[in-house]
Amino acid sequence: MTSRPLPEYLVRRYQGWRATTYAGNRPWYRRLAEEGQRPRAMIVACCDSRVHVASIFGADSGEFFIHRNIANLIPPFKPDGDHHGTSAAVEYAVRELRVAHLIVMGHSQCGGVKGCYDMCSGHAPELLEATSFVGRWMDILRPGYEALPPGDDAERVQALEKLSVKVSLDNLLTFPFVRSAVEDERLTLHGLWNDIGEGTLETWDEARGEFVVL
Repeated sequence: MTSRPLPEYLVRRYQGWRATTYAGNRPWYRRLAEEGQRPRAMIVACCDSRVHVASIFGADSGEFFIHRNIANLIPPFKPDGDHHGTSAAVEYAVRELRVAHLIVMGHSQCGGVKGCYDMCSGHAPELLEATSFVGRWMDILRPGYEALPPGDDAERVQALEKLSVKVSLDNLLTFPFVRSAVEDERLTLHGLWNDIGEGTLETWDEARGEFVVL
């Protein structure tokens, strides 16, 4: 058997949600179903369970088109006929949904970024294996690692977390339809970094070349 019933605690949570949140907002959910989605923004965030994008921005259903992956990375444009889930999500958001904003949000204590740091510094040989999906995905961030200044490991890992956002923003502009939308002022790109423990957000300031606290 490949699929089994949901754990009971999830069943109870679903039933509670349907009896309260859904029941109190039924017209809104039915409108979303009938009219389709019209999100104003796409957010690319990490899979990390501690990063709760909707809560941070107090978002309702239908507000954000959210894509999550390991370390909130966006690969370069590479139309090679292979499977590209993140690139497909970006294409759909920009071309079909025509979002006005595309936000890349990194975060503190990111396990994917730490794995990349360890791999690139020679301390995670298992991630160098050709069969490692995580390792090959984190190769996207190698340019960020190579740009790190010398220093304390903890400081360099945090710097690499922020560079994961910058690398992704740079890679977004390799997609012709993204660059075109940005140049035509139909789309704006934004970079954020969330300190989980402090609850703060920092935003990438292109003019200053650094992250600044919101």
